[in-house]
Amino acid sequence: MKTHAVRLYGKDDLRLETFDLPPVRENEILARVVSDSLCMSSYKATKQGADHKRIPDDVAENPVMIGHEFSGEIVEVGSRWKDHFRPGRKFSIQPALNYKGSLDAPGYSYQYIGGDATYIIIPNEVMEMRCLLDYDGEGYFPASLSEPYSCVAGTFHAHYHTRSGSYVHEMGIREGGKMAILAGVGPMGLAAIDYIIHCDRRPSMLVVTDIDQSRLDRASLLLTPEEASRNQVELVYLNTLEIKDPVDYLREISQGSGFDDVLVFAPVKKLVEQADRILGKDGCLNFFAGPSDPGFSAEFNFYNAHYLSTHIVGTSGGNTEDMIESLDMMSKGLLNPAILITHIGGLNAVIHATSSLPNIPGGKKMIYTNINMELTAIEDFGNKSKESPLFENLARICDKHHGLWSIEAEKYLLDNADYL
Repeated sequence: MKTHAVRLYGKDDLRLETFDLPPVRENEILARVVSDSLCMSSYKATKQGADHKRIPDDVAENPVMIGHEFSGEIVEVGSRWKDHFRPGRKFSIQPALNYKGSLDAPGYSYQYIGGDATYIIIPNEVMEMRCLLDYDGEGYFPASLSEPYSCVAGTFHAHYHTRSGSYVHEMGIREGGKMAILAGVGPMGLAAIDYIIHCDRRPSMLVVTDIDQSRLDRASLLLTPEEASRNQVELVYLNTLEIKDPVDYLREISQGSGFDDVLVFAPVKKLVEQADRILGKDGCLNFFAGPSDPGFSAEFNFYNAHYLSTHIVGTSGGNTEDMIESLDMMSKGLLNPAILITHIGGLNAVIHATSSLPNIPGGKKMIYTNINMELTAIEDFGNKSKESPLFENLARICDKHHGLWSIEAEKYLLDNADYL
């Protein structure tokens, strides 16, 4: 089977290539990728090359496929897995395999599996670790975004609280408690808000802060306080840029008690210290933002850790159960992953987009791997209508869905795009 794939050869060395995949072995599965969501982790891997913990040392001689937030269809199943999987089934993959303690992962470590490809070979360990997951919902892009949603699900599951006189950690956020998400209206922040107001363990109050009013305004339109209220959550969006003392203001909003759970979505020292100062008794601070500086640090109040039982956790991903939960919630219509997407492109757009990801504004960049299409912001579809009927009709469909990507838009694109 011939495939087109973006492969990494070393630092800042991505190449779009066409080559033959080897024959599928009895313990492998051949699959067609349809969509892949670009992730900042791929940018970091591109910058670090073989220095990255998941990239093989011999990547220059044995290049790896990149992309790990992907979805597609099974094409051929090796004999070992014929009783478990069948051709035609839609799938998503949990890339954090943890196979025999290894950090190897699809999209980082393998020659023949990664999201930025047309066809891939899924190795045996993916199935052994129960990381090849069925998707029963509509379309493909929701399944691609189940990986980032699983990360935020894992974040909330990793929180813990205690009871006086007991050493038992009760896992999860404080149900009915007060929660704050700092720097919380980027793509992952939106996913976190979407998840927490629609899951089965919710706070009574959720305060989301940022310093970008346009992003706050967009978030409040996509995930409204009214929608949160229907799920018994008081949702408050807050721009802290002009507030003289954000800590005092936030503690006042909490009615002086502080917050039971605080998430930090940006690796900023001042923000981490702000989060520490707004914790209430037995408050849990989750540092979600992955810093690129291995020496990143911030002050933490150990007086409060001793006398008020404040504590800190850090999460960077979800597990298979988190991903199954996310896929199930998407299939039931409880989550709307379209709110994360701001750009659409084809496989030809991957190299530039991945290499420039920190400098491209907006949210998630969704790649459809079997087509040619420059990376285009959804809000620019209308401006490109004169160039092509494709953009004219995509603009019309997205306008019908309040400016968002949709299953309807995806289907139209896949039916009418310029294929490789």
